[in-house]
Amino acid sequence: MSFVSTLRQWDEAVACMEKKDTVSALRIFLDIEEKTSKINFNIGCLHLNNNELDAAEKAFDSSIGKDEHLAVAFFQRGITFYKKERFEESLMDFKQTLKELRGNHLIDYKPLGLMYKLCACEVQHNIGLVYAQMGKWENAQENLLLALKLRTDSKFNHIDKALESILKQKLFPLVVIRPELLFKPNKHYVAELEKKDYLGKAKVISSVVPADNFSGFAPLQPHVEDAPVKPKAPEVLRALEGEPHTVLYEFIPETKEELAVLPGNIVFVLQRGTDNWASVIFNERRGLVPYNFLEPLDITMTSKMVQVAPSNGNEDIPAPPRRPAPTKPLDKPVEQEAPTTEIKADDDFSKCIVKVHFLFTMSICIAPGQPYKAVLKIISTKLKRPASTLTLSYFKPGSTEKVPIDESEMEVLWTCVSNNRLTLWCSATEDKTVTQKKMVALYTYEASTPEDLDFSQGDVITILSKVNEEWLEGECNGKSGIFPSSFVVDQEDNQ
Repeated sequence: MSFVSTLRQWDEAVACMEKKDTVSALRIFLDIEEKTSKINFNIGCLHLNNNELDAAEKAFDSSIGKDEHLAVAFFQRGITFYKKERFEESLMDFKQTLKELRGNHLIDYKPLGLMYKLCACEVQHNIGLVYAQMGKWENAQENLLLALKLRTDSKFNHIDKALESILKQKLFPLVVIRPELLFKPNKHYVAELEKKDYLGKAKVISSVVPADNFSGFAPLQPHVEDAPVKPKAPEVLRALEGEPHTVLYEFIPETKEELAVLPGNIVFVLQRGTDNWASVIFNERRGLVPYNFLEPLDITMTSKMVQVAPSNGNEDIPAPPRRPAPTKPLDKPVEQEAPTTEIKADDDFSKCIVKVHFLFTMSICIAPGQPYKAVLKIISTKLKRPASTLTLSYFKPGSTEKVPIDESEMEVLWTCVSNNRLTLWCSATEDKTVTQKKMVALYTYEASTPEDLDFSQGDVITILSKVNEEWLEGECNGKSGIFPSSFVVDQEDNQ
């Protein structure tokens, strides 16, 4: 999860808390994947206010684990232990709070987003109460006398009342933080989440056209009777690579590979994959956008920029081949495969888009309702790894941790599909690199350049690296070189 997504959920949860909707606030906090020390502190406070002491203790443990010098977290955990009647652990946390104060009379957490001042005199007050609960009245009196010395304001008159109670060997109320106080995100960061109009709206000052109220950004069109209906295409659109498309719907990215776009933006599609995701350019940035969010823009491309590959300074490392790879020899009929591919591309729109987080993130189309073995086989084929080495997991509704997937989980898994989308996580027990892969030659290939690798049909080739989508580098019969990937097949698939 990105920092922007975490910040947005954090701000939303605080807004719910300000509306006294503690249930929604806690739910949103728990949905955050990457929880910081402050967020865990907020979760602990909400559990503590609901008297869910075990959950509160766990949340404060996580907060302290991420920031071992957060004094207010030790203070809240000490209160939690006190309510659980674990007085010795409560005493240790209150003493640790004093240690983190480092001799200061107070810590003001306002710059960090918490409207609270943790005062040393109130910590001493709670230490005295814990000693009183343990029956050590003399220690309780000493700590309350020390709290009187540390008191800097007359508003702490409850310390005087506590001392009077100690003299009568009676207990007194515990000092706690108000329930509505939580860490809030930085207001400057939150302000950056809002969309800003830096250009403003243009105003017509003078125009040769009568009653000209146009305020957009476009060249002035000639007022003639037979003027074309479509406006003139901007020159910048003709110079960029890719096919121009108009964005129909807003898309918010979830991974680093995806790109944020808004309705009305013009993007240039470089490549459209079979999984219905398109690689696009927008504002000199590349990323992935769902193709069904786009609509082709009818612009005549009069010219295109010719990209020249940058020269390689190291002459010892040859550049990838620029020539296209040769096609497969026509020794087998392939006419019947073409309509199958077209039908599959059309069917992708009715399938569920499954996003799989592995060492990298990929998207595939799977028909809803498939059994576990079928889903695992599709993913293992896409990753080119044995299905026995892969483990799939997902976030089950109502759970904050990933749940491994098996055949019994499939019925619940398919109910998690939202807007025809599903997110899975994949892990592997072993890592087989491409250098360990063996492939079998389907056809004989004769080298046309010195860098090519020639082989005969049936030869076993060890793959060294992948040059690009069309060429591989391999070793065969004591020689190494590059060759077309369409001339070979995986040894396991050939058996």
